[in-house]
Amino acid sequence: MDNKMVESTMVTTAFELENYQIVNNLGVAKGIVVRSRSIFGSIGASLQTIVGGNISLFTKLCEKTRADAFDLMLEHAADMGANAVIGARYDATEIMGGVTEVLAYGTAVVVEPKK
Repeated sequence: MDNKMVESTMVTTAFELENYQIVNNLGVAKGIVVRSRSIFGSIGASLQTIVGGNISLFTKLCEKTRADAFDLMLEHAADMGANAVIGARYDATEIMGGVTEVLAYGTAVVVEPKK
């Protein structure tokens, strides 16, 4: 991929973009990232559970993983010829202990401003 991406401002969880009309539906765009926790991150997170509250090591890992999956979805949509993504969603599945797949997906579309 040449890092061409749909602009993040052209992504919505809704099924239409305000002030735009869909002129072409290109199908599902997706970005998949599979991550595992490092032994050091797991130990650090275990220590954080002792005091309670937000486990920031896992929060940062989750935020980074979702952002990476989102960016891959935007690249995939651009490769398909889209300039927007509608119905954007995330899904996560534990593949095995400590290994999780995060999927960002939505419908790649071509939109143009409403007249």
